[in-house]
Amino acid sequence: MTVERIVFIVAGFMVLFSLTMSQLHHPYWLGLTAFVGFNLFQTGFTQWCPLAVILKKLGVPTESSCAPSTK
Repeated sequence: MTVERIVFIVAGFMVLFSLTMSQLHHPYWLGLTAFVGFNLFQTGFTQWCPLAVILKKLGVPTESSCAPSTK
């Protein structure tokens, strides 16, 4: 599993979790959905994601490091 895949999985889970919690408990959970959406939006422009930084420091491989060699 690569950093990029984990970031998408975590973001998707957080959106679904917060939507479920907003329906079951309190609408303020939609703030988490907004936070995840804003983070994805800014990552598209800046190419910087806090979760990706943490995963890279933990040694999780990136897609570019998993690409086959073209020698």
